[in-house]
Amino acid sequence: MACFLHPLTDAETVMLTKAMAHSGGRLDFSKINLPKVDKHSTGGVGDGISLALAPLVACGGVAVPMMSGRGLGHTGGTLDKLESMQRFEVRVPVNLIYRQIKKLNVCMFGQTADLAPADRKLYSLRDATGTVESRPLIVASILSKKYAEGVDSLLMDVKYGSGAFMQKLEDSRKLARALVSTAKKLGLHCRALITYMDQPLGRAIGNANEMRQAVEILKGNKEIAPDFYELLLEEAAHMLVISGAQKDLTKARALMEEKIINGEALAKMRQMIKWQGASPNAVDNPDVYFKTAPLKAIFQAPKAGYVAHIDAKTAGVAAVLLGAGRNTMEDKIDYGAGIWLERKSGDAVRKGDTIAILYASDKKRLSEGLALFAQSVKITKQKPAAYKIIKEIIK
Repeated sequence: MACFLHPLTDAETVMLTKAMAHSGGRLDFSKINLPKVDKHSTGGVGDGISLALAPLVACGGVAVPMMSGRGLGHTGGTLDKLESMQRFEVRVPVNLIYRQIKKLNVCMFGQTADLAPADRKLYSLRDATGTVESRPLIVASILSKKYAEGVDSLLMDVKYGSGAFMQKLEDSRKLARALVSTAKKLGLHCRALITYMDQPLGRAIGNANEMRQAVEILKGNKEIAPDFYELLLEEAAHMLVISGAQKDLTKARALMEEKIINGEALAKMRQMIKWQGASPNAVDNPDVYFKTAPLKAIFQAPKAGYVAHIDAKTAGVAAVLLGAGRNTMEDKIDYGAGIWLERKSGDAVRKGDTIAILYASDKKRLSEGLALFAQSVKITKQKPAAYKIIKEIIK
């Protein structure tokens, strides 16, 4: 509470972050003779970038130990998305993380009990005392886990907009600057992208849905979700540059696109899935392995015009109602529940055109999710201006 009322200085934030990181063990990848890089997103709706990003960047001559979390509320979690694959193991013992990184350059795993254990206790206290939204405490919470993870470089994806943790651009900008500044004082190469989360990213909302989309993107089907594809390439390129593996952002972006086109990225995803216990056939037959929930409802355009806006938070909460998310960490997730957006902002529609397909396993959930999703969609006569996915880069 004292930190909340009298915010920590930069130096104090660094000290707290280090203390939290050293409250447990630290991963040591010093014997792996490659740059080690990770990425952290402040979360949002449809933000399944990590699913495609980790295997893609691992094709660029760097190691990607990617520690991720679970979803809560309207914000999805990478671990939940990965677990929509039967038998995919995210609780990877430290010795197996090393082994997999050495062999594949990539492993996607959850926080082990020994990594920054103080963070879990302090977060519970912050939650109970209403001090979650203290910027220095947010910075220390995020970076203590990444510092304990043993990477050299870190890319931050800081969202702004209705579906973001920090909805105002200026608040997101301040958080991004604090994260980059603190990370650098910890000895990490770091930069932040401030990205748009006023509308859902990509077409998929929900766990199996987002896995299927990530697979399609790595198959080179960029038209399925152009905004997702753009952000994926941009984040991958920045990760290669901050790690030192590439010097030029344009060349790094071209390399990452080449790894998608030639199939290397998809092959890397297939290997990672196999190593972590699930069937690599999920990549070849996504419709079989990432099944949608049995009940579906179609949201149709109530009038002709253009889709002007789909509010990210409203759509995200609708997905939770469908069963795709959780309101408390004890809630169970329906991996097949979710939303597929057939139309996005800027698309022309006639009355009755399908804008979205919603999936659930329960009639009541489907009805409630559909009613709320309907409130997220705005249709206008005029075509809306295109929005920029990446608003700013903080170095």
